[in-house]
Amino acid sequence: MTKTTQPGSGTLSIWGGETEHELYERSTQVPVVHSVSFGYKDIDTWHAVALEKEQGHIYSRNTNPTVRAFEDKVKVLEGAEAATSFSCGMAAISNTFGTFLRPGDKIVSIKDSYGGTNKLFTEFLPPMGIEVVLCNTTDHNALEAEIAKGCTMLYLESPTNPTVKIVDIERLTKAAKAVNAMVVVDNTFATPINQNPLALGVDIVLHSASKFLGGHADALGGVACGNRDLIKKLYHYREINGATLAPMDAYSLLRGMKTLQLRIERQNQSAMTIARWLQSHPVVEQVNYPGLESHEHHDIAKRQMRGFGGMLSFSVKGGLDAIKVFLPKLKYAHMAANLGCVETVVGPPVVTSHVECSEEERAAAGIPEGLVRYSTGIENVEDLIRNLEQALSYIC
Repeated sequence: MTKTTQPGSGTLSIWGGETEHELYERSTQVPVVHSVSFGYKDIDTWHAVALEKEQGHIYSRNTNPTVRAFEDKVKVLEGAEAATSFSCGMAAISNTFGTFLRPGDKIVSIKDSYGGTNKLFTEFLPPMGIEVVLCNTTDHNALEAEIAKGCTMLYLESPTNPTVKIVDIERLTKAAKAVNAMVVVDNTFATPINQNPLALGVDIVLHSASKFLGGHADALGGVACGNRDLIKKLYHYREINGATLAPMDAYSLLRGMKTLQLRIERQNQSAMTIARWLQSHPVVEQVNYPGLESHEHHDIAKRQMRGFGGMLSFSVKGGLDAIKVFLPKLKYAHMAANLGCVETVVGPPVVTSHVECSEEERAAAGIPEGLVRYSTGIENVEDLIRNLEQALSYIC
């Protein structure tokens, strides 16, 4: 009897989500289905599809063949029962909160989450009667103590944006389950190639698909994965509220994901090489990368990740003024509010991850003004290092 083995992530990046349904007229690639609606020749079949008793589509705000293929690909990569997509990553996050949080509920999270997420915590959820408690990101004891007081949801990022901190997902998930709290993890920085939070006990995994999943900075999208019951509730909230992923974006994300494993493996290797090089540079004060032995939670990263990712951050002597001098000298890097694509992208949090936040809010989140967020592309790493070396030489 032949032993059945699970396909590798490289195989799933290519074939996942594309063999479950017959493609249009024997095409080998998922087509872009721009149709807003889908017609039926009899009311009974139409009604059965509408009630999900038969497979099919009714209206593209709800479901669409191209979008479904993207959702299925992410689902198999994350090892989930189900997935649903959104118009962008922030839509995935805000719809998750809208689906599962009610007035009187409490959410526990970390201080230095992505700036848009932090704004939801500080500006949008409290007026709705939802208590938000933000703990120091690397203080696991404080997080466990706050969770033990009772909460509805634990929300985590690991690695975090932009400080690239690591939290012990399995440990904190066990604490949350002890008080019957839902656990949601933003897995954008890690990707399913490097980390699968569902395997650590998490309930819902979120991605800004615009970043590493798509990988080419040409499509917006978000996605959530988890068990069928939770994702069905989340899908229903999204289909009524309308944060729908467009078919063309779904197609671009699908095409980008074909090379997901190749890109991530290259970015893992290059980011590690660059982080080690930066550590020895005289004008660099601090390098944040979970693959470095000097990282506060390197041991946790080794345990829960298969690779350390393409994201790193570092601070230089002279702070933000020095950053304004050397970043424009980089030839092989976009200065832009993006990350996770094939080109290297750089910028400080003041104009990238936390542009919505004030200087005081960034300081409270433990994010220094003089930090550079560096999203490693797939260029030759020797060229990236030479590029950094000549740019950093402009800092006196």
